[in-house]
Amino acid sequence: MFQLGKTIVSEDLIKKEFVCNLSACKGACCIDGDAGAPLEKEETKILEEIYPKVKPFLRKEGIAAIEKQGTWITSDFDELETPLIDDADCAYVIFDNKGTALCAIEEAYNQGLIDWKKPVSCHLYPVRVKDYSEFAAVNYHKWEICDDACSLGKELQVPVYKFVKQALIRKFGQNWYDELENVAESQIKR
Repeated sequence: MFQLGKTIVSEDLIKKEFVCNLSACKGACCIDGDAGAPLEKEETKILEEIYPKVKPFLRKEGIAAIEKQGTWITSDFDELETPLIDDADCAYVIFDNKGTALCAIEEAYNQGLIDWKKPVSCHLYPVRVKDYSEFAAVNYHKWEICDDACSLGKELQVPVYKFVKQALIRKFGQNWYDELENVAESQIKR
């Protein structure tokens, strides 16, 4: 672990390799697990605002889940999350013709209908950020459904922090990312 500003960063972001391999996992991170995508407070307002433009992309099950639960929920642990369909798929999940899970929010973004890509927690994955009162912990999340992404990352020699570069900049800013790169480069030189 090392400190960058008000963050404590796991060295796994530098040492581990990762490149999403959607053809292998089929977007399992959006349909497996026991909770929706973590949300930041300001993202809840964004979801409420963009829902009318995202709705045409959603499956009927997703629309039903959102209209019953809301565009976001508060979990039993008081955490903000995307709602789920029958405690499984994220309500915002759609599927392409090959059965790969995609994000309806990102589809609306890709078509220029909204200017918000998706929740930052989704954009950051496999990096997870946990906010504490004095700092944020920035960790690599190892999940067996991403074994193919780890293999592809190793094959292509792409460290986690480079794979999620745009998301890290979105979350922490360019200066923070530049500092992270400096730490990574100094560790490589050792």
